[in-house]
Amino acid sequence: MLLSKNSNGNKGMVIMENMIPTTLNHQTTLITRDGAEARQETVAVETPFKVVLNDETIGASMVLPDGLEEFGVGFLFGQGYIEKTGQVKEVYVCPEGRISVYADVENSGPKEVIITSGCGGTGKISRKMLEGAFEPLAECTLDLDEIEKFILEVLHYSDLGLRTHCIHACGFWSEGRLAAYYEDVGRHNAVDKIIGAILLGKISPKGAIYTTGRLTSDMVLKCARIGIPIVMSRTAPSSLGLAIARRAGVTLAAYARPHRVNCFNAPERILCP
Repeated sequence: MLLSKNSNGNKGMVIMENMIPTTLNHQTTLITRDGAEARQETVAVETPFKVVLNDETIGASMVLPDGLEEFGVGFLFGQGYIEKTGQVKEVYVCPEGRISVYADVENSGPKEVIITSGCGGTGKISRKMLEGAFEPLAECTLDLDEIEKFILEVLHYSDLGLRTHCIHACGFWSEGRLAAYYEDVGRHNAVDKIIGAILLGKISPKGAIYTTGRLTSDMVLKCARIGIPIVMSRTAPSSLGLAIARRAGVTLAAYARPHRVNCFNAPERILCP
């Protein structure tokens, strides 16, 4: 377990970085019409972690053991416990399977949650997040040249997806650069890590998020609630994801490729040449 000081400047923020490997090697047998042969394959590590707020266990999830401090904070945001930057004071990650978050919030017992289309323990979101008016979004625009650079940098930032075929990638673009990148076995987890980075003050919500996962209701809702104005995906939105984008005024861009995007809502933030 590595102890280090978080570089985001928040006084008292201490992170226990984990040393858990994210992959393992496994010998397989490839069987074809020509016979069988031994192969070595790379397998993504999926491991359970409890998320603890002020010494009270809130939930648990199966997660790729990387970016765990961000995941823990983002998970608590989705469950309705943490709402804004500055509330989190300390985060400790224990490789034995515990993410301890200390924040200036009241746990106030279990939150009412809605079961979503997610899996791995993150397919729940607080009802509070779904109801009520949306706050104004942090405004920004992107042109197609930036989008091309953004998508290519996300897809080529890590080779873990190519090596395991088991990983969702998620990047955040701000001020003309790739400001953050996270990956996970779960698309929700990867987005939660971006949201956690925002809540920890590592990045600003003024930018665009790109995910390789589909844009279902909870994915879009969390992005909108944290104030991200542009939400892009390699794949498609669901009907409720689209409805939430309309309510919040989020630019929802699907089937995003280096040279084109298909805007389902608020296309004015995507600038043509």
